[in-house]
Amino acid sequence: MDDALCGSRYSEIEEDLAVLSESFGLGEVRACRFLPNGLMNGNWRLETAEGAFALKRIMDVPLPLARRNLAVLSELADAGVPVGRPMAASSGETVVEVAGRGYCLIPWLEGGHRPGTELTLDQAGDLGVLLGQIHRSLNDERTAHLLPPASEPPAAPVITPYWARIEADRYLTRIAALECPTAFDTEAAQALGERKVLLDKYAHFHPTTEAAAGPAGWTHGDVQHRNVLWRDGKIAGVIDWDRIRVRPFGEEVARTATVQFGGEDGYLDLERTSAFVAGYRSVVPIPVPALADAVERLWWKRMSDYWQLDFHYDRDDHSCDHLFLPAERFLAWWTERREAVQEAFAAMP
Repeated sequence: MDDALCGSRYSEIEEDLAVLSESFGLGEVRACRFLPNGLMNGNWRLETAEGAFALKRIMDVPLPLARRNLAVLSELADAGVPVGRPMAASSGETVVEVAGRGYCLIPWLEGGHRPGTELTLDQAGDLGVLLGQIHRSLNDERTAHLLPPASEPPAAPVITPYWARIEADRYLTRIAALECPTAFDTEAAQALGERKVLLDKYAHFHPTTEAAAGPAGWTHGDVQHRNVLWRDGKIAGVIDWDRIRVRPFGEEVARTATVQFGGEDGYLDLERTSAFVAGYRSVVPIPVPALADAVERLWWKRMSDYWQLDFHYDRDDHSCDHLFLPAERFLAWWTERREAVQEAFAAMP
């Protein structure tokens, strides 16, 4: 194999590839390319004697949980959901461990990622239909032996305005103490000042209970443009199933729409959001009040949370720095148009 084809991240798995190739029966590994789109795990495309595969080093969830999720994936593939069926190693396991590092392998799904605003209204509706199908499939009899029936959603903790301000001040104090602040530090400090203004103005709208409204069940957890593959105008596959857990369905609908059709551009495409929600509600008839509650909770979570700064300052991980300022612009836009956003999520099928 030509090392030049493997990319700068090849060295991370070079020693493991021989074991993985033998365990999964891949034959000769002819090329290995690191995939930079994944934020939480290590991902590579392998070209082998047996075909092309997506190799994931599992870093974001415990390996026993990864095994369960991969078993769910096999059931979904049997049910016709567009997912890749995990490969089983010679041991029968879908996760192979090498020196404590866990890997899984899935046949390569051809397709490309499409930002939300590139989708037509019909395609936005198709995405909503697919999310509804995923929710139904995760909660039907086929997966019951892996995912027991969900009785009720977990509590939805709410950060109070007081603690949101305390956290903003903590980061501001940390930035002020830096001897040589970077451009990111300067921009973060300005954004934190603007966030405190919003907190003072809109604090009285924060959710007052930890009980989310509406139906709940097993969900994917991260359906968005980085995890959806399109080919010839149709959805070809959904990837990254690490976050399967019980949530209010409205929570995932709201999160998917706001990540898929908003965020990085600083605004939410309300027309595509309506098409997406109508598509979803044609499969799962979720009540409008449940969606309204989910949207409001997500808005407040964005108002009171600083996860990108946690990565940057508390974990010394700068991989998500580029997401911070677009998220701040989006929050400001959303806050000024909360009623219009709610109307978009009330779309009928």
